[in-house]
Amino acid sequence: MDLAKNLRIDSVSRLQPSGPLQVRPDQTVDEAIELMRRDQVGCILVCQGDCLVGIFTERDLVLRVLAVGKPLTIPVAECMTPDPVTVHPKDPITVAVARMEEGGYRHLPVVNEAGRPLGVLSVKKIVHYLVEHFPTTVYNLPPDPTAVPKAPEGA
Repeated sequence: MDLAKNLRIDSVSRLQPSGPLQVRPDQTVDEAIELMRRDQVGCILVCQGDCLVGIFTERDLVLRVLAVGKPLTIPVAECMTPDPVTVHPKDPITVAVARMEEGGYRHLPVVNEAGRPLGVLSVKKIVHYLVEHFPTTVYNLPPDPTAVPKAPEGA
């Protein structure tokens, strides 16, 4: 199998994004954290009705709440990432990987054509896909792909 080819052919939906765990913008950070903790996820979508208006991540919690000493009782709207970058379920996996890499994101909301949230794609899902579908390629990668050992390793 050709990894690059499969990443261009397989769609985001094949990665089975997790469900769209949501809060409203007026809910508190404490409420969002409780949902994230309960479902053991690293982010939560912020929705006004059926519309995605933001994403609240562990990084937002650390950098925009804890680091600046804001109380956990503030609304999520004050510290979320507004208008997040998204992917569609039919987008190729390469699109998701490129958007994650460009923005330094670990999570991307998955939305339908109308912009309604369908789920969240995590970098963890992509790594699992790579390992499950291309174990030889993944397991045999050197830590630095440009590094070539000068002498054989091992006994």
